[in-house]
Amino acid sequence: MANPVVWFEVVGNEGAQLRSFYGDLFGWTYEVDEKFDYGMVAADAGRGIPGGVGKSETQRVTFYVSTTNIDDSLKQAEGLGGKTIMPRTELPGGSILAMFQDPEGNAVGLVEEAA
Repeated sequence: MANPVVWFEVVGNEGAQLRSFYGDLFGWTYEVDEKFDYGMVAADAGRGIPGGVGKSETQRVTFYVSTTNIDDSLKQAEGLGGKTIMPRTELPGGSILAMFQDPEGNAVGLVEEAA
């Protein structure tokens, strides 16, 4: 797979309730950042992908795809009928993210990583 899925996210109005739900259902444990009401879950034993469960003003499940150039990927998505919904954003710690909607309105995230 040229551009693998590298992160997932489940967010909604009540971050703690979502973490409790998925923790009870799947046995997930979280490293929680209380300031952002966001918990990160690690992939164990080389299986699965890491992700986050937390609070957001919009409810959504998103997967994030690795790319070496977010700006080029956003332009390509727009050329194929997608729409940028979060432009290139550098997070504290250095992660670079963006998000677009596909032609059906599904949110897809991008993570810029070195080739």
